[in-house]
This record gives sequence, structure tokens and C-alpha cells, in this order.
Amino acid sequence: MLDYSALRAVATIVQTGSFERAAAALNVTPSAISQRVKQLEERLGTVLIVRGTPCTATEKGERLCRHMENVGMLEVELFGQLPALADPDEPRQRVTLQIATNADSLGTWFVEAMSNFAKTSSYLLNIAVDDQDHTAEWLQRGRVMAAVTSLEKPIRGCRRFALGVLRYHATATPDFVARYFPQGVTAEAIGNAPALTFDQKDRLQSNWIRRTFGRDVDYPTHWLPSPQSFVEASLSGMCWGMNPIQLTREHLASGRLVELVPDTPLDVPLYWQINRLAADRLAELTREVVTVAKRRL
Repeated sequence: MLDYSALRAVATIVQTGSFERAAAALNVTPSAISQRVKQLEERLGTVLIVRGTPCTATEKGERLCRHMENVGMLEVELFGQLPALADPDEPRQRVTLQIATNADSLGTWFVEAMSNFAKTSSYLLNIAVDDQDHTAEWLQRGRVMAAVTSLEKPIRGCRRFALGVLRYHATATPDFVARYFPQGVTAEAIGNAPALTFDQKDRLQSNWIRRTFGRDVDYPTHWLPSPQSFVEASLSGMCWGMNPIQLTREHLASGRLVELVPDTPLDVPLYWQINRLAADRLAELTREVVTVAKRRL
């Protein structure tokens, strides 16, 4: 039999980040929480919690947390049908759904979908951010229940929904273009023009260069992990960058920004992949994600 008091302790530690906060949330002592986790780890023969500030789950610990999310959703459904089963003396445990998305979706359309869902749901949301080429790994490792990803192939155990494409343009100010590309935007000139890169996983600039010029080019770059600040940095004239059209449409229309090479957008297809065990119970979440994406992408 599964020890659900221990499983709940693991999930709450990961959610709150510490044994002490988990104990307060579950209305038990920190010693009781620690003992539950220790006994479960000894039984399984593996570490479930990486002790630190904050405490985090190991890969096997993440699997148990996703199981507890599914159990929590089942309990929400059951208590809704049979409210007398709920213990009035037990603290209400609201289920927190773990979801991953890419930063540009979060900065352009994803918050609207999450807000629409949260307004009519008792679930809480914990949204993690990673590159769209890597959010699928969060699902595969059991770290999240659902994810916005660029992976077209359905992940094992998940349902996949096409969302549309996030369109990027290579943009800069007219002054930047005049300064770094006086003879036109060529592969050689790109090699001397500072770009802007989100983080080490970001390949958008390199992909656009390869598609536009037919080869790879080494180029200098600044680093800035923020979609909104990407646009601000481009407007400041310090760099060129790959910016979503949703964030640059007005700037392009006004002439504050221009495309480095006209009519060379880079489209990134996006998909919503959700754990099959939770898909039916979270149909409204999927509906909001798909609806908003279809309208905004």
C-alpha cells in the first residue's frame, strides 16, 4: 500500500521549498515531516528530496509529485460529488498544477490562457519557463503535467494539440542598421554586429542566420533572459534580435524598428502536450490554451 501521508509530505516540501513550511501547511511538526520522508526514502532505496534552499525533488521525487497531482484531481472530483467524504477538520489541500512554457509564449499570449482557466478553477498554477525546444524534457522527466513545446512528436503518455506558430523577425533600429550594415546586411557584416541572445539554449538567431544566408556565422552577442527586455534592448540601439511579432508589430509599423532583411520571418510551431492521465480532468485548461493560442498566434 502507498503511504499517502508520506507522499503528500514529499509533494508539499517540493511545493513550499522547505520542511518547515511543509509542516505548517500540513499542520504537523517538522520532525513528523522529516520522519515520513526518511521512511519513504528508505523503503524505496532512493533519495526523493534534495535538501537545500529551496528543497527540490529528484527525478523519482518528481514522479511522486505528479502522482499526487493526479490523486488531488481525483479527490477534487470525488469531493464535489460526495462532499460528506471530506474531513472538515483537515486543512484544505488545493492542487497545484506544474506547467512549463517558453518565455516568449509567456510574454505574449500564455498568461491570458492561464488567467482564463484560473478564474473558473480551484487549481493553483506553478509555471516553469524554459526554451521551447527543451520544455518537452520537463514532461518526459515527470517534472510537469503539461507543457508548451516545439516538439511535434507526441511524448509518450501525453496528448498533443497543435497551437499555431510563434513568428519572429530579426529587428534593429534604423541607426543600428546604418552603423553596422552600410553596404547591406550580409553574412560578413552579421559577423561584426552585436546580437542579443536569451540564454545558452536560445538558437533563434543562429537558425535565422542559417536560413537567411545559407550558412552558419559566428557573431558577437549580448545575453538577456527577458522577452520584454529583448525589445527594449533592440529599441535602445545596442543590438539586433529575434523578436516575436506580437511585441514588435507597433514598433515596425512606426519605423522605430526595421527588419534586417525584409520578409524573412522565422516561424516556430508550438504544441500543447499534456499528461494523458490528467487530460480529461483538465480539458478546460487545454481548451483555454488552444483557444487563446489560435487567436493570438
